[in-house]
Amino acid sequence: MDMDMDMLLIICPLVFMAGLVDSIAGGGGLISLPAYIFAGLPVHLAYGTNKFSSTFGTFFSSLRFIKSKQVNYRSAIFSVIGALIGSHFGAKAALALSDIYLKYCLIVMLPIIAIFILSQRDFGKNDNVKEISTKKVVFLSLVSGLAIGAYDGFFGPGTGTFLILIYTSIIGFNIVTASGNAKIVNLSSNISALVTFILGGTVNFWIGIPAAIFGILGNWIGSGLAIKNGAKVIKPVFLGVLVLLFIKIGLDLI
Repeated sequence: MDMDMDMLLIICPLVFMAGLVDSIAGGGGLISLPAYIFAGLPVHLAYGTNKFSSTFGTFFSSLRFIKSKQVNYRSAIFSVIGALIGSHFGAKAALALSDIYLKYCLIVMLPIIAIFILSQRDFGKNDNVKEISTKKVVFLSLVSGLAIGAYDGFFGPGTGTFLILIYTSIIGFNIVTASGNAKIVNLSSNISALVTFILGGTVNFWIGIPAAIFGILGNWIGSGLAIKNGAKVIKPVFLGVLVLLFIKIGLDLI
């Protein structure tokens, strides 16, 4: 029991921070998963318990975006469909292929994406989605879901962040709606994965339930900040997540 308390003292504050970051710009798993492993939880339990706490946090973050009417349901639903299909094939590809080439691509792409965002003073501030047809929004949402779902199944880190990037730069949503849509897609994939982890017995509930409470608090506060402040708060956190992802991939390649 003392060991569990020691773990919680490490995990809970970091899961709170992960929830705060994830609700704003995605990428919370870059903080929370290492927290579980650093605290001493075996890797297979770390993955399952992290998914448990993050699923509840994402659920409450999604509720706040929905309550504030910052979700485009048509786009989000088709992205969910695409993501569930894409993640299946991405997971199958992960069993057959090495992710080293994807990491090399990302290590080049991430600085380019960051420079692009920094150069766009109005990035994510305006909602340009009304300029394209409903059919095109549906098509782009489905394809985006397929692509990001495949990435999630194959590799994973930063999935929500890349979804926000696509929703803003390709489909044309403002960054707050893009974040709301991304939460819905993330929630669906999290639930699917969580069921698998629970059935596989890889969730430590003694750790997961307290951590989930801290994750919910972080997500609730973070989503409130994102909805209230929009691009002003989302853009810098978004760039911070890209830096974290760049560091993680760089360390993987060393």
